[in-house]
Order: sequence, then structure tokens, then C-alpha cells
Amino acid sequence: FLAAPRGARALSRGSARAPARSRHRGHVAVAADATASGSSALDTLMGAKIIAPDGGGDDAVRSSVQTYYGETLQTSDDLKTSACCTPYDLPKRIRGILSNVPDEVKAKYYGCGSPTPQGIDGLRVLDLGSGSGRDCYVAAALVGESGRVTGVDMTDAQLDVAKKHAESYCVETLGYDSPNMEFKKGTIEDLAAAGVEDESVDLIISNCVVNLSPDKPAVLSEAWRVLSSGGEFYFSDVYCDRRLPDEIRSHPVLLGECLGGAMYVEDFKRLCVGTGFADPRVLEGHEIEVRDEELKALLGEARFYSLTYRLFKLPGRLESICEDYGQYVVYKGTIDGHPNAYSLDDHHRIEKNKPFLVCGNTASMLGETWLGAHFDAHGDRSVHYGAFDCGGPPVAMPGGDGAGACASGACC
Repeated sequence: FLAAPRGARALSRGSARAPARSRHRGHVAVAADATASGSSALDTLMGAKIIAPDGGGDDAVRSSVQTYYGETLQTSDDLKTSACCTPYDLPKRIRGILSNVPDEVKAKYYGCGSPTPQGIDGLRVLDLGSGSGRDCYVAAALVGESGRVTGVDMTDAQLDVAKKHAESYCVETLGYDSPNMEFKKGTIEDLAAAGVEDESVDLIISNCVVNLSPDKPAVLSEAWRVLSSGGEFYFSDVYCDRRLPDEIRSHPVLLGECLGGAMYVEDFKRLCVGTGFADPRVLEGHEIEVRDEELKALLGEARFYSLTYRLFKLPGRLESICEDYGQYVVYKGTIDGHPNAYSLDDHHRIEKNKPFLVCGNTASMLGETWLGAHFDAHGDRSVHYGAFDCGGPPVAMPGGDGAGACASGACC
């Protein structure tokens, strides 16, 4: 699933891959038109809408999820798949922060990745589907006393745990004068009802939650609304290598285990582009293990993956393909945990102090977002040199013949 990392292309283009890239670009171009149509039938086909286990509507889906996470699961040991587990080593600083997070908060954690970037001091962070609050507690330490963290969740049992320790953790453990973290009850499809205002957030995180939503287009639309210009949606979630049949998408256990609501990765990219999040980037990923034999038989040959995506709100700045304007960036080495090099995604690893050629999209991601404080971006878009070859990303959704289809967006 994960190929060997590509070497950094410092001031070099690498081999041409135009034909393969052109095929993938066509997918992205179609995506915007399809999603923009707003067809409910198309949304359902794409897995953007979930079918309720009892045939009910969105409220029935939410009720099923609330029951699974509020009552059925007591701890992460009760899970039947590895979808809601983080299998790889966390960064040293994150591990250190987690050692001080209350045990009760960690015991109720059901995430599938590590969607909390370092180097976010002073940012306003929103966690969609914050659950017991584990990622919020980590973010509260990372943003410092001048930053703010808000968690939104719809399950009372999870919110009770998150709120229970918030003040003591911020004041006593972190040493802040007052808490920089709060939790609100609400749904991630309607953040306005939870009091989250337009353009009030710098960074959105989410951990294995978007797939649980009965209305994924609404989730991405709300994320776009609340993000400030230059903001980022940085999240881990579960995706599939195909569109799933109704009996899987409406199965209550598979919904709770984050498999029933998993979108076909190509459809998800179409949805991103249609919402405004052009050129979605994948940072890392792994295949999910289904441990339960009954569920394994029901799923057949469908394969599921946890992927960490990065979606940037850069209106008018991200193009449908990677274009060459002769730009380059230099990493300052100032992001915590990344003193020597920084990975923007699965095929852009940039060494400290080494000029690195980038396309226009990547230049904007690194120079016009919260990352701009850590990179020097050189050049502008006044002169165009044609298409830019970013090369294919290592993280791919394998096809039946062993060939991979990009899990990322335009930059592949």
C-alpha cells in the first residue's frame, strides 16, 4: 500500500509523467461538475449520504452512531476492526503530551490517525466530532495559552468525559491562567447551530468522524464556511477502494466501526473539489484490518484505508492541475518535531535550507497559510512555464491489477 518515499526534488523536475497525470486530472475536472449539481441521488451513489440501518433519515443514522459510541463501546478494546485505532508511532512531543492527558479521556479514544500537526502555536483550532476530547487536549498544549481549541460532538456520554477534565488539565497540568479549550454539543453538518461563526477558525482537525456523517457534503461546506482564508482542514478518516452496496452502508456495526460510511476515495476527491477544496493532498495512510470473521465475509473483496488528508482554503489560488511558474520554497526548520525536513504530503518532503522547486499550488499552500511562518516562498505567478511535474504520490489505492490510483489530488 505504501511505496518507498520519493526523494526530494531540490531544483530538479524528475522524469516526465504527463500521460498518467493527465488521466488523473480528468477525474478531478469531472468531480467539480458532478458534485456541484447537488443531486441527492448522486450523493447517495457516491457514499456522501449514509443509509440509516432502519431505513430512517439522517436522525436515525446519528442515533445509531450515538448508541454505538455512547453505549455499545466501553473502551477501544471493544472495537471489531482496526479502523478506529492509530497503528503507527506518534511524534515524540505528541507522546509526551499524551502522557499527561487523563486516562479516562484516552480510554474513550476511537481515532484512526494522528490529525494534529505541530507548529500551530497561537492558532484557533476546531475539532469535528471531538468525542472524549483526546485530540483537543493535545491541541490545547500545542497552540499554547494564546491559542484556542473548540471541540464539537453530538454524544453526551463523550462530551461528559471531555468536559470533566478540561479546566484542571489546562490550568493545573498546562499551567495556563484559564482554560483555552471548550466543548460544544452539536452536529458537524451544522456548526452554525453550535455557535461556530464564519471564518473563525485557522485549523480544523478530525479523527475518523467524517465517514460517520449522514451528509458529507454539508460537513465539507461547513468546514469551508468556518475556516478563515488560508485555513486548513487536516484530518484522518476511512476510505474504500470501491463504492459500497446498500447492505454494507446500512449495517449498524459497520457504520459504527467507520467502514459502512467510508467513501470511495475518488468520489471523496470529487466532493472536495466541488466544495472548493481544490487539490486535496494525502499525508500518510495505512490499510485497515477487519478482525471479525463475520464482518470480513460480508465485506468480501472491499479494502479500506485510513488516510490523512490536507485540504486548504485558498480561494482562487489552487488550480485544477499543477502549473509551473518557476517558484521555489526554503524550509526554515522551525516546526516542532521537524528540525531537518518537513513533509507537506506524501511526495513533498522538503529539507531545511535547501531550495525546493514547487508548483503554484504548493507554493500557495506553503506560503499563504499558517505554514508561511516556517517557509520562505520565492517567485510569483507572473510568468508561466507550462505544466509542473510533481510526480506520483506514494500513497495509492491499489487496483486489481496491482496498479495504483492516486489517493491525492491534482499534484500527482
